[in-house]
Amino acid sequence: MTRNEGNTDRIIRFMLAIAFFAGAFFTQTWFVAIPGVILGATSLMGWCPLYTLFGISTCPVKAVSKS
Repeated sequence: MTRNEGNTDRIIRFMLAIAFFAGAFFTQTWFVAIPGVILGATSLMGWCPLYTLFGISTCPVKAVSKS
């Protein structure tokens, strides 16, 4: 799995995951935590399967030096 999420994308996903967990905690409806689990896992891995499916990458490309 190559990384396809940039740091900004990962931070936003992690913050959304926390918001979903908080919403699940305060409303006592735990199915709300499912998107939080998905967003949290993808933010920690740095890889999103949907991005791979659609060919999207927010990870910056490293410049290749020619010597």
